[in-house]
Amino acid sequence: MDGGLEVETYEGKQKSKNGIKRLIFSVLSILLQVVFLVLIFTRLNEYASIIDWTTRVLAILLVLFIYSQNQTATMKVPWIILILAFPILGVALYFLVGLNGGTKKMKRRYDEVDEKLFKYLGEGVKNPDGRGISEYIHKYSGYPVYENTEVKYFDEAIKGLDSQLHDLALAKDFIFMEYHAIEDKEAWQKIQTVLEERVKAGVEVRVFYDDMGSIGFVNMSFAKKLEAVGIKCRVFNPLMPGLNMFLNNRDHRKITVIDGKIGYTGGYNLANEYFNFTHPYGEWKDTGIRICGQAVRSLTVSFLEMWNASSKEERDSEENLAFYLKDRNYPKNCAGYIQPYADSPLDGEQVGEEVYISMVNKAERYCYFMTPYLIITDELAHALSLASKRGVDVRIVTPGIPDKKPIYRVTRSFYNVLAENGVRIFEWTPGFCHAKMSVADDRLATCGTINLDYRSLYHHFENGCFMTDVPAVLSIKEDFDETFRQCREVTEKYSVKWSAPHRLSQMIMRLFAQLL
Repeated sequence: MDGGLEVETYEGKQKSKNGIKRLIFSVLSILLQVVFLVLIFTRLNEYASIIDWTTRVLAILLVLFIYSQNQTATMKVPWIILILAFPILGVALYFLVGLNGGTKKMKRRYDEVDEKLFKYLGEGVKNPDGRGISEYIHKYSGYPVYENTEVKYFDEAIKGLDSQLHDLALAKDFIFMEYHAIEDKEAWQKIQTVLEERVKAGVEVRVFYDDMGSIGFVNMSFAKKLEAVGIKCRVFNPLMPGLNMFLNNRDHRKITVIDGKIGYTGGYNLANEYFNFTHPYGEWKDTGIRICGQAVRSLTVSFLEMWNASSKEERDSEENLAFYLKDRNYPKNCAGYIQPYADSPLDGEQVGEEVYISMVNKAERYCYFMTPYLIITDELAHALSLASKRGVDVRIVTPGIPDKKPIYRVTRSFYNVLAENGVRIFEWTPGFCHAKMSVADDRLATCGTINLDYRSLYHHFENGCFMTDVPAVLSIKEDFDETFRQCREVTEKYSVKWSAPHRLSQMIMRLFAQLL
């Protein structure tokens, strides 16, 4: 079978092996730090000075190494402080979490796959209205700009689901689905019913999901169950309980591709809460887009990249790739330009963050963002603040009801620095806002999976769509306007100086936010 749990992915084997080593290494490091401190104060007083200077020198050498890395200061400073304060523990945790031992091997596999895939994308077209953003995306992520693509925006996830079910039922050649989280309940079961019918009709169906993202939603037999009905399934980074708890890199992408002609992406996963079948955090706000045309090829490449890189042995042949990525009968004379793109934690380029920074830097009248979490670098905070100072109406929508209270406190700790500089902050009062999108000047917009937080911007595999001058841009703007009416604005509350203890707690939370 192609990729079920009976054929464990190469990724999973390596991560399970690394997970055992990391867990043991972490526990021993913490114990060593405790033993070290006890010995310093009890048995080794006469050697305390020598030991102290030795550990300081080693810690300083690692700090210099970290400082020399091509990373934002926001990512470096917490490690530097931790290592200098607790040398043994800090060094151990840095090698455990800060450096991913599997990253180089992972990158080599992805590079091998990308070399075969990206040649099918071509050069695309020039985007005269992209304000340089399209050129950046193409140069640093490899995904070109397309014309002749219809875009439909969904202001509610359930509308996207209904549309997907309709299109899935008409599939003739293949269906690819990649999601961070799948819950084996009503929403997914509606989809699976259609997928099973398509399999019987001779359609190839593949499902790819992230194991960590689906914890609590599906059990270990889920992939086997899909394989049993003819649905090919692979799992990204299978999580062995208690072993792989330190994995930074997850697959956060959300993609559906149908026959290489129709594609879906957006913020919603395939679980009941996203479609308001259940209400764990009040109402759920999520959005997505349907694209039909040439640009679907980029979504197909994004899916095939993850599918093929997850297995060292079982990969698509050149013949298969040529079939999946061949020219189709696409719509003609569609307005505007669309550029689906993917972001990887393996290439050292934060495409998702740079696109958001570029959006706000290029905005002339307004720039709006919607995100479930707001945990950002100094560079992004500076860009948002500077745009506001030069007269751009910058607004950010976050949830009114959180799904993770500790993360919500960290999100709110970033309000002050933005509100003090005129950025307007809105909290969506009906419940949890999970959408990830932006719009500027009635001309530019993004919609996809990329949150305004460290995990999305630095650690996860993500995807998005950059759009200019397509009718869907105005639909996104209209949805923002409607959403603002359902929000409480908290700008004034957070633009004043808070008490010293509160400011101190905020500084600490923001300092170590990237380690969450």
